[in-house]
Amino acid sequence: MVAALLTAGLTTGVATGAASGAAPAGDNAETFAAKARQAKGESSVVTLITGDRVHVDAKGRVGRVEPAKGREDIRITVNRIAGATYVLPSDASRLVAQGKLDRRLFNVSRLIEDRYDDAHRATLPLIVSYATAAGDKARAKSAISAADVSVRRALPAVKGEAVTAPKNGTAEVWQALTAAGERRGEERTVAQGIERVWLDGKRRASLDKSVPQIGAPAAWQAGYDGKGVKIAVLDTGVDETHPDLKGVELAQKDFSGAGNTVDHFGHGTHVASTAAGSGAKSGGKFKGVAPGAKILDGKVLDDSGFGEDSGIIAGMQWAADQGAKVANLSLGGGDTAETDPLEAAVDKLSAEKGVLFVIAAGNDGPGASTIGSPGSAASALTVGAVDRADKIADFSSVGPTADGSLKPDITAPGVDIVAAKAAQGQIGDPAADGYVSMSGTSMATPHVAGAAALLAQQHPDWTGQRIKQTLTASAKPGTGLTVHQQGTGRADVARAITQTVVSEQTSLGFGTQQWPHTDDKPVTKSITYRNSGTKPVTLDLSVATVGPKGKPAPAGFFALGAKQVTVPAGGTADVALTADTRVGTLDGTYSGTVTAKATEGGQQARTSFAVTREVESYDLTMKFIDTKGKPAQAETTVYGLGGDFWENPYDTDGDGIAKIRVPKGVYTLDAPVQTPRGGDTPPDIALMVQPKLSVTKNATVTFDARKAKPVSITAPDSAKQLDTYLNYALDSGSSSFGSTWFLPSFQGFRTAQLGAALPAKEFSNQLGGTWQKGSTSYNLLYNRTGSMYTGFTHTATKSELALVNIKTGASAKGRKGTVNPFWSKDETFGVGTVTQPFALPTTAKTYVTAPAGFQWEFNIGQDGTSEEGGVYLQSDPPRTYQAKKTYDKTYNVGVFSPKVNANNTAQRLGEEMAVCIPEFTDGAGHFGQSEVSKQRTLITVDGKKVLDEKDALCQFIAGLPAKSAAYRISTDASRSTKVAGVSTRVTAAWTFASKKPADDTIVNLPLSTVRFAPKLDLGSTAAAGKKLTVPLTLQGPASGKGFKSLSVEVSYDGGTKWAKAPVTTGKDGKKSLSLSHPKTATSVSFKAKLTDKDGNTYETTIVKAYLLK
Repeated sequence: MVAALLTAGLTTGVATGAASGAAPAGDNAETFAAKARQAKGESSVVTLITGDRVHVDAKGRVGRVEPAKGREDIRITVNRIAGATYVLPSDASRLVAQGKLDRRLFNVSRLIEDRYDDAHRATLPLIVSYATAAGDKARAKSAISAADVSVRRALPAVKGEAVTAPKNGTAEVWQALTAAGERRGEERTVAQGIERVWLDGKRRASLDKSVPQIGAPAAWQAGYDGKGVKIAVLDTGVDETHPDLKGVELAQKDFSGAGNTVDHFGHGTHVASTAAGSGAKSGGKFKGVAPGAKILDGKVLDDSGFGEDSGIIAGMQWAADQGAKVANLSLGGGDTAETDPLEAAVDKLSAEKGVLFVIAAGNDGPGASTIGSPGSAASALTVGAVDRADKIADFSSVGPTADGSLKPDITAPGVDIVAAKAAQGQIGDPAADGYVSMSGTSMATPHVAGAAALLAQQHPDWTGQRIKQTLTASAKPGTGLTVHQQGTGRADVARAITQTVVSEQTSLGFGTQQWPHTDDKPVTKSITYRNSGTKPVTLDLSVATVGPKGKPAPAGFFALGAKQVTVPAGGTADVALTADTRVGTLDGTYSGTVTAKATEGGQQARTSFAVTREVESYDLTMKFIDTKGKPAQAETTVYGLGGDFWENPYDTDGDGIAKIRVPKGVYTLDAPVQTPRGGDTPPDIALMVQPKLSVTKNATVTFDARKAKPVSITAPDSAKQLDTYLNYALDSGSSSFGSTWFLPSFQGFRTAQLGAALPAKEFSNQLGGTWQKGSTSYNLLYNRTGSMYTGFTHTATKSELALVNIKTGASAKGRKGTVNPFWSKDETFGVGTVTQPFALPTTAKTYVTAPAGFQWEFNIGQDGTSEEGGVYLQSDPPRTYQAKKTYDKTYNVGVFSPKVNANNTAQRLGEEMAVCIPEFTDGAGHFGQSEVSKQRTLITVDGKKVLDEKDALCQFIAGLPAKSAAYRISTDASRSTKVAGVSTRVTAAWTFASKKPADDTIVNLPLSTVRFAPKLDLGSTAAAGKKLTVPLTLQGPASGKGFKSLSVEVSYDGGTKWAKAPVTTGKDGKKSLSLSHPKTATSVSFKAKLTDKDGNTYETTIVKAYLLK
């Protein structure tokens, strides 16, 4: 059974990466878990490498960005692109565009998904690559050490180190890693001695009939079983106690941080037995591909199947140093066009150590360009998955890579693969005693790793790349599949062991030929055939091709220099292959395979190739001019409204000009044109936006800051400006793009529209911010549709505003609170800010503008005993407000207790359960989370404990029994009286029966609650010695017709003595308590038991539910 904490975090947006683990169960679990996290309604904080702190609400929206000390003048941009949210400070943007700084460091969606938010890590893991010069390297290491950065491990494969930066000192780390640019202002460069800085990101774990399918028995009969060859399995560990793996391991080491090499997940054991298992437990039925090989067990993924880049790189280095000939990496993550540290390590170790890294392609198919990293590395032997009929698996990732390279290289069986089950493994479907079945490119990869070991035994002097050449050359092509799906085909080791002729190029990439194609020059590349045999081999050559629409390329598009070639014994022969993109009219990618068949003996060698005939494209030139008429500095955003184009071209040589090539289409452009103010003073900024630019020819766009106009907004009552922002959003119907600019102030800030206005429904622009005086705030928002504001000057008056009186309670002394107003438009985009803290309890007068169609919501925070502590209460549903009207809301007043609804409950999918219930929802029903001094959450099944966590009631568990069983979910949370004087201890327990739901559906489990709603003051206090009616609200199946019984007890001494409190049901069906408070009592506590007609129960105890005075 698998239990995992579901933490507060962003649950929408980009996925964790191209996972290569068992599919599809893991992906379903992650999606299901994400739904539960979202239901909890919790917020997250992410500290960036710059030290700036990003506040993200439960819906994944950036509520505000808190600049690090000394960085108050730095602009910060929030871009919402393709479901992901990037938060990029202006002094980091150029480094990202140059590839010196990992873009992933600013993808807050991914950082939260990978638990790099502040609730889960007090540090930021980085990989720093150093310059070659010893002196520069030493100075760089000294500087970052002085910033309190600790080195976790050396990573010679990337010329660097894995380091850990404390988040409370990341502003100093940023200064150590970077230096002021030559042009000063906001520009920064990497510090001397540093080449690149990467996020130490997360990767995830992505034989009965399958082993014969690739021809392994023929190799065994020929005497090759992998004997003498070391295969490194870099995974979740290997269970060497399994009979199939007994005596197979030579060495083991943990790089995951788990503290052991035990396979608690089950992925690595399955992989290892597919590659080199003996099949002993099954009498040989489930024997691996290379049962004579030995395993080097490098645990690089933790007990939940995840691992950091640095641990994987260290495992790769260890495997190479231990003499591994083959390394299996059934893992991966998202690929980018830039070289990431894993790709760099694969290529370096392959070249220097001769290791063959066999890597899963990923499970993100069947769409194009879904290959994961590090399978995207050029030197990797990248493996896709086929079924038993050699049909491509629908999950198998498809090429090309993000940088346009040909991948995968080969395929192997990866559907319903039966292999060894780890004794403590948690994944896989039972297949036989001691065996489980899994699917994924993770399962295909060890088939190829085992095949490589057989060849390594046969040819001990061969390098990894020579083995790769032989396996790809001898592969069996699948019918109707392109090279981007299968490479050269499915591994065929029976053919490979007899192969003496290979092509030294496993694939040929002809690159991209620029449009128009009438003047293209034919490109010729050579295929070199090598013959390791003792006799010459004559090869007949043929070409099979496919164009962008699945039909063969036109005649003459690809041409061989010869139809036949003889390769001398022990020698080589070259054959030219020419791509002539002048031929034909259809643009796109053309690919194919050259097959060289021996005229005698049955050998054949296959080489894949591809060329891209660029679609109609043009040069886009951008010129930047500052307010003084001089060439200016700017980093432009160019976003294609087709949804898959996002680039940030910049002026590289100081002439105020940036160029980029773009496909014909429609684009959104923005550029913050800088005008220097001298010295270290931040420059003036003119943000100029062209919402739609139709590119049908070479085009030049001039961003002339002299055409922009100033922005100035003044709030009533001389209130102090806190946060200012500009937001714009475009929705073309087929795609959308949004950008938010958080600014230190509007001083020195200008705006301008370029190009024609658009229909109001397509484009909108908002200017605004928050101003504050005492506990009164003015939240000003001004909206323009169809075009950008070209300057804006306005003095607000109260007559244009709505007033929301936010009555904010506090039951502990000396506490302070904040209001987090957030506006949204059609639930598609919005912007939030936050007030400065003010004393509680109080009524915070919150003024808001009321543009048509815009909704406001208000989240409330109360401080606690630590920076990340306190109480957070989620808003009511967003709503519109009207100017000149007054509204009242109450927050942070008791009784605080659990609340369930359709989303905040327990849900089940198959053998998985997710439960997320806010324990400290306030009396008005605002979902809440609170700082606790201790908490324990338990789940039992038929009385057996299956989850025991010292954490919140937001948990995920897998491996539940399919048959009906008795479940109990409970939590016990206590909080300090320094945080709150009420609900100082809350216990809650639910009992119910559950079995595996039919089909692949998510069902809500029968959880109910009873809520207490007495009328209390802002201190959560009622009068002692008085009578009080306490309305009760039932939620869940026990409400309405599902009700069976409810009993309540009351205590006036903090829960020592209890007495029954009769429940009264009125004529309207509403339930309540009638209490008489003792004169000397100081608090009221409740116990309740609620039962529905099916016998499901809910029990709760709320100590000091409210106070008396």
